[in-house]
Amino acid sequence: MIRVLRPLLHGAVAGLAGTTALNIAGYADIALRGRPVSETPEITVRTLAEKLRVRIPGDDQVRENRIAGLAPLTGYTVGLGMGVALSVAQAAGWPPTQASRYAFASLFALTVTNAPIMLLGISDPRTWAPSDWVSDIIPHVLFAVVTVRVMEKMEAASLR
Repeated sequence: MIRVLRPLLHGAVAGLAGTTALNIAGYADIALRGRPVSETPEITVRTLAEKLRVRIPGDDQVRENRIAGLAPLTGYTVGLGMGVALSVAQAAGWPPTQASRYAFASLFALTVTNAPIMLLGISDPRTWAPSDWVSDIIPHVLFAVVTVRVMEKMEAASLR
């Protein structure tokens, strides 16, 4: 049972560590460049609620506050889920090399976070400026590096 649960726990912890690193990088970019905070997470929550026919309760202000709270929670949920998926894949022996784990985790993070906004018609990464790509790629690569590294450290510690 522990053998089955270990990758899930390691992935969850690593995914949350990676998500924290991603958020720190994103907020540091906002502070350093003075760029506005992205409204994409809140727009995504509104769009998903609409498409799924889920009513977010409350009057206008309370509803907006709930959306503002749900938006970052969806990011943590996605990060945790990606960490679990990466850990399960690693436990199954894939990707086979350390370098490929980092590359796969980076591409996985970029795809899982950008595909929904593209599919929902919220944003089209093909139209982004180079600075938009830098603002997106660096935090997601950092997510991947931290997530994979934490998984490796946790696995090594559990083998002792």
